[in-house]
Amino acid sequence: MENQPAKPKLLDQLRDRIRLKHYSRRTEDVYLDWAKRYILYHNKTHPQEMGKLEIEDFLTYLARDRKVSASTQNQAKAALLFLYKEVLDIKLPWLGEVEQAKKPQKMPVVLTEEEVQALLAKLPDSWLLVGRLLYGTGLRLLEGLRLRVQDLDFSANQLLVREGKGGKDRVTMLPQKLQLPLKDHLLRVKQLHDQDLAAGYGEVWLPEGVARKYPAAGKEWIWQYVFPSIKLSVDPRSGVTRRHHLDEKGLQRAIRQAGVDAGLTKHVTPHTLRHSFATHLLQAGYDIRTVQELLGHKDVQTTMIYTHVLNKGGRGVTSPLDRI
Repeated sequence: MENQPAKPKLLDQLRDRIRLKHYSRRTEDVYLDWAKRYILYHNKTHPQEMGKLEIEDFLTYLARDRKVSASTQNQAKAALLFLYKEVLDIKLPWLGEVEQAKKPQKMPVVLTEEEVQALLAKLPDSWLLVGRLLYGTGLRLLEGLRLRVQDLDFSANQLLVREGKGGKDRVTMLPQKLQLPLKDHLLRVKQLHDQDLAAGYGEVWLPEGVARKYPAAGKEWIWQYVFPSIKLSVDPRSGVTRRHHLDEKGLQRAIRQAGVDAGLTKHVTPHTLRHSFATHLLQAGYDIRTVQELLGHKDVQTTMIYTHVLNKGGRGVTSPLDRI
């Protein structure tokens, strides 16, 4: 009897399943990491031999002993449920005995309009247009970096956010002040793309469904990233040499340093610009539902946090010291 081919290792099976479901590279890395940590926590016991009790134990350990955030615990839970359902074909009963990580109520860090101006003035030219766009549109960090050329609608003064948080598309405004800078920027990006094509490259990564339906779309101008990387790189999944979008860590570092250089006493991140966008719209008199739609929030309660930021200290109460 001929030898049967060896069955792929569990983590290889998990990786293959994630790719079959067309999950992002980021999700792939995160799910693989949580699977490894779960197995190591249980002394390298195969997940096939474990189940509900072991998962509850691990998730409780994360909350009680490691003091992880609620979002981190939920991320680990999602990864393990995917492993059991999609790879091991094991349906788990409801996980009800898990100590939940506490979700602190944090007020968002918001800059004044003057502080935003000071921050942007200190951003290097290579990151300035992205920073202005994040503040001017309220986009999340990766929503901005993943914009494609065809997502910008200059005639309608709007842009399309594809597959934002929750996998939903939405439309938001395109600031008038960014029209000319973006058009000039795209001229330079087009030259770069033409150079890539002439050198035998020029293909951008596309979602699996689009790539399958339109095999040649990857080299088309409209699908190129608005903010491409300065260098080509090899896609670790396919081995194809492509030009990805700008690195999010680079923008995070640039904005953090700009906050320091501007003398700001607040912890500034790219998301701070989104918080400031929402708060400044409410200050300008726009209604909460409009802001919710622009931000892409599923629940208006998420947007309501910015109404609290608008209150003065002490819930709007004037201190008696200020009346004497």
